[in-house]
Amino acid sequence: MELTARLPFRLRSGVRETTDFDLNPEMRPKNRPLKPAAVLIPLMAAEGSWDVILTRRSAELADHPGQIAFPGGKVDAGDGTALNAALREAREEIGLPSALVHVIGDLPRHETVTGYSVTPYVGVVTSGFVPRAEAGEVDEVFRVPIHHLIRAENFSIQSRIWMGTKRSYYTVPFGPYYIWGATARMLRNLCDSMDPVHD
Repeated sequence: MELTARLPFRLRSGVRETTDFDLNPEMRPKNRPLKPAAVLIPLMAAEGSWDVILTRRSAELADHPGQIAFPGGKVDAGDGTALNAALREAREEIGLPSALVHVIGDLPRHETVTGYSVTPYVGVVTSGFVPRAEAGEVDEVFRVPIHHLIRAENFSIQSRIWMGTKRSYYTVPFGPYYIWGATARMLRNLCDSMDPVHD
């Protein structure tokens, strides 16, 4: 059976674009230029289910050290498309060959507080892939069961003081991993985009 045919959902349209300011709309800058970026949301078959592959960024990085993220980054001039950027970053960050990824769709763009317009691509990864974390940029590659991420009760809204103002954000913790911010918001949009498939 084709791997994608085993997915328990389809991606549906009509889900809105998201931002890091969804819970704090008054803090959203107006008319600022956004830099294009892209991430890959890799899905990999697990025993009787599916997992999402995530990374923990290196604690030595200047930007977002130790945070949980999808493989991805800014769109470089040589990439040509946002999808190419997402696949390139996945190759570099977790050693995922593009030939092992079957892209099944994309989600609406997400605007980050740092000024990026991120296009998330959802891709099914062929079985047999063994992650390899990029030294100096990725401390760990791990998997989260998708059934954990499709349950609204596993998401919560928390807050902290940012630039002197209280800022609220989504979180979806899993075991020792504190998944929050843009990654949690895009995961919530992924879950909102899922139409269950019934046999």
